[in-house]
Amino acid sequence: ESRRYFDLMLDHTRRMQHLLDDLLTLSRLESADHTLQDESVNVPDMAQALKAEAESLSRGRHRIGLQLGSAAWLKGNLQEIRSALGNLVSNAVRYTPEGGDIALVWSERNGEGVFSVTDTGEGIAAEHIPRLTERFYRVDRSRSRETGGTGLGLAIVKHVLTRHGARLEIRSTLGKGSTFSAVFPAGRIITPSDKLVRLPAQRAAG
Repeated sequence: ESRRYFDLMLDHTRRMQHLLDDLLTLSRLESADHTLQDESVNVPDMAQALKAEAESLSRGRHRIGLQLGSAAWLKGNLQEIRSALGNLVSNAVRYTPEGGDIALVWSERNGEGVFSVTDTGEGIAAEHIPRLTERFYRVDRSRSRETGGTGLGLAIVKHVLTRHGARLEIRSTLGKGSTFSAVFPAGRIITPSDKLVRLPAQRAAG
């Protein structure tokens, strides 16, 4: 009996820690002193790491796939982009029933970079979609408690994308699933040709 109560206390403590971490992240993103530090972000490698994390979080309960339709990188803040995309992936695992499918896709569309996460979960009614990025907004409060979410994940995603001039697109059908896409502007795309180092021509022998 004591063990059961200690496990319950540990579970609530972890949830509180996650909530504090997310609140601190939001506070940092909103700070006027927190300027965006651009660097080259290897999105294909990041996508591979996110797939591995999703598999660990899923523990075999879902089929998780990854499609790399682009070799492009991004210009932006590595930690922030990692946090935003990681939130999209972890949400898909949390809200997709056992036996469902989750697909991660990195591609280019009309010159923009698109990282999409598609799931076969329960889907979201149209009236909820415009409010999903609000802090603590819940479509189903009882289900959110079961999954351990803080209600701040999509708010963090929106802030990160806004800071990068990007946007979040959400498509969902009740009973069929959802697709969350982080769409980065063309100005933040680093193509493979941009990364090539041009060597000086060698002088002819003799």
